[in-house]
Amino acid sequence: MKLKFWGVRGSIPSPGDATVRYGGNTTCIEIRSDDNELIILDGGTGIFPLAQTLLKCLPVTAHIFNTHSHWDHIQGLPFFIPMFIPGNVIKLFGAFDPVSGEGPERIMNMQLQYSYFPVSEAELKSRIEYIAMMPNETVTVGDATVTSVLLNHPVINFGYRINCNGKSIFFTGDHEPHFNIYEPGDDAHDEYQALIDEQRLCIIDAMRGVDILIADSSYTENEYQTKKGWGHGTFDGCIRLALDAGVKTLYCTHHEPTRCDNELENVFSDALNRHASISDKLDVRLAREGVEIVI
Repeated sequence: MKLKFWGVRGSIPSPGDATVRYGGNTTCIEIRSDDNELIILDGGTGIFPLAQTLLKCLPVTAHIFNTHSHWDHIQGLPFFIPMFIPGNVIKLFGAFDPVSGEGPERIMNMQLQYSYFPVSEAELKSRIEYIAMMPNETVTVGDATVTSVLLNHPVINFGYRINCNGKSIFFTGDHEPHFNIYEPGDDAHDEYQALIDEQRLCIIDAMRGVDILIADSSYTENEYQTKKGWGHGTFDGCIRLALDAGVKTLYCTHHEPTRCDNELENVFSDALNRHASISDKLDVRLAREGVEIVI
């Protein structure tokens, strides 16, 4: 399998001199199976430069797995050029939302309105299929399988595990470690703690032993104290999660948009120093736009 990062920033695009080393586009990851099946994780602004490369090899069949519907993970989808070209097949996977009663079609229906975009969904020339997934559902894409895992975010967020011929990748999308909303001593504390411990174990089991874990590590531990409940993780939390799951390599992503490249490297270095003793157990890296990895 191969993977390439096309967008690694979170929340809002942050282009400019201060982010040129790691990139300013929001979340998008290209994965190629051994048989060259195209799997795309999220449609942030990084999907636009990815689309330019696909124009050299038309027609294409693209399997886009959306983690959730927040803007930084969908805002590039209307600019995915293969959607406008006859002969291409675009399959958009995502969660069924019990609140709206809709699946991933809502992502496109809402964006492709004339109030927000000059081209309507009906004017797209490719064949577009919408596939609503449930938690722990597995989809076969050629020689690969993609399994959805429910994670913790203010809206429904699927992490995805991709397996292909003995190799594996897990992408969290946006994920905040579960925390107890009750104070110790509260009547509901112990019961709630048992529930979130079970949820965490299910997540660890889902990513157990993967070759590469790509995880939301937006904040430092100090920053997180004022952002609890926003739905994002920390460097330290992702390292602990990767260790518990027996992951081989961790890529920290969803970089805070206000953080320049130098600041990003500094807070990352601080986290590595705090976990220096695990350097022989886990390879920890920063996700960088444009980097391609073969596993």
